[in-house]
Amino acid sequence: MSDRGSLVYVVDDDASAREGVAGLIRSGGIPTKTFASGEEFLAAPRPNMPSCLVLDLNLPGISGLDVQEELVRSGEQLPIIFLTGHGDIPATVRAVKAGATDFLTKPVDDEALLQAIRRCLTAGVEQQTRSGQSRAKDEPFDDQQRPKVEERGLEDEIRTEFGFDDIVGGSQALHRVLEQVRVVAPAGSTVLICGETGTGKELLARAVHKLSARNSGPFVKVNCAAIPDSLLESEMFGHEKGAFTGAVAQRIGRFEMAHHGTLFLDEIGEMPLELQPKILRAIQDLEFERVGGNRTIRTDVRFVVATNRDLKTMVEQKKFRADLYYRLNVFPLNVPPLRERGEDIPVLARYFVQKYAQHLGRNINTIPSLVLDALTNYDWPGNIRELQNVVERAVLLCDDDTFSVDETWLKQETRESRTGTVPLKRLTRLDPDQERQLIEAALAESKGRVSGPSGAAAKLGIPRQTLESKIANLGINRNRFQTQ
Repeated sequence: MSDRGSLVYVVDDDASAREGVAGLIRSGGIPTKTFASGEEFLAAPRPNMPSCLVLDLNLPGISGLDVQEELVRSGEQLPIIFLTGHGDIPATVRAVKAGATDFLTKPVDDEALLQAIRRCLTAGVEQQTRSGQSRAKDEPFDDQQRPKVEERGLEDEIRTEFGFDDIVGGSQALHRVLEQVRVVAPAGSTVLICGETGTGKELLARAVHKLSARNSGPFVKVNCAAIPDSLLESEMFGHEKGAFTGAVAQRIGRFEMAHHGTLFLDEIGEMPLELQPKILRAIQDLEFERVGGNRTIRTDVRFVVATNRDLKTMVEQKKFRADLYYRLNVFPLNVPPLRERGEDIPVLARYFVQKYAQHLGRNINTIPSLVLDALTNYDWPGNIRELQNVVERAVLLCDDDTFSVDETWLKQETRESRTGTVPLKRLTRLDPDQERQLIEAALAESKGRVSGPSGAAAKLGIPRQTLESKIANLGINRNRFQTQ
């Protein structure tokens, strides 16, 4: 894109640092305006054009964080790149939570700063383009026709938190995961994404790739559950001509396709045991041979894997190799199920209503509060994917401008009646003392065991990772429940 129609603001009280940064940006062909204080910047008029703010964190008077909060309060969506000479971790977390796009430490690497600025400006252009498209006369929503909620404000825009494309929501549970993504993405470490079906694990995998130094390389996905066992090795590593019946030509595998990029192994828990040693070697040594070949091929790949299975339990049951599990479990990301993100359900519902109304040509401009209440109170065993399907079906059947959902779609047998366990939504509504009592009772009944079919997690009806997190947060010593 051309940066001529863009503008970068630089705010720093240090004149030499301010002019040095501004000169660097101008040398990249990007127009720049400078300010010596937060007060001066906030008082200045800002044109309606793709812009970003390069902001010193430790300003006198109004600090960089104060400037950020004022922009948020005023509803101004201006991407912010923070600069600081101090390794202030709490301030970093606070800034990222509030939506900072990037956080660079002085002295700033010139190329890193210019790349961060161009990412911000490109995102701004794309956002303006989307906004213009959404106002086209043949689309169902304009400024007066956005979905409204009875008795409850829907003026808050459907937004993507943290700047991650297609990841919608503002709950603390989601924030914690996205903060971890920001930490691990630039590092290049292997990431293990764990979560129930339909929670958005692939979106997080793509976010890790996008925020990494490999974002200009390929993102290659392999669904280990969708490929027959007999073909999976060839799919991964490729094959030589004549390697087996039907191999009429050489084929490049996914490991080679992902060179200088990211290889996403989805449903890794479904990988057959006999293939796991070869996968381990390829991940560990970054080398492999094609099926039917004897030439060792080296590759430069970053690995992100995902599963809806409890791999630790599978290791205990000899259904997954321990050495591969420990090699993959470098940086685990536990994706919360939708029932733990109750405050995100109305936001997601509005997002999907707008998306499918536009796609299906429906003119929907009202979402009753009772409908949102029904959606929020449902347990969503299929998570975001189930919510998306329900909304699409409801929009398709909608014959007026008010969104409605058939309440019979949201009826389900409770988890208590099926298994005698406590639904997680109910568990999260307890106060800490009640939650502690319930968890300790389950630990006592399971003799301190957390995982497995007879473990405390199964008795409570929640994922093992969630229970371990709650045990740590509540300071429970599970060892005292173990029998000698």
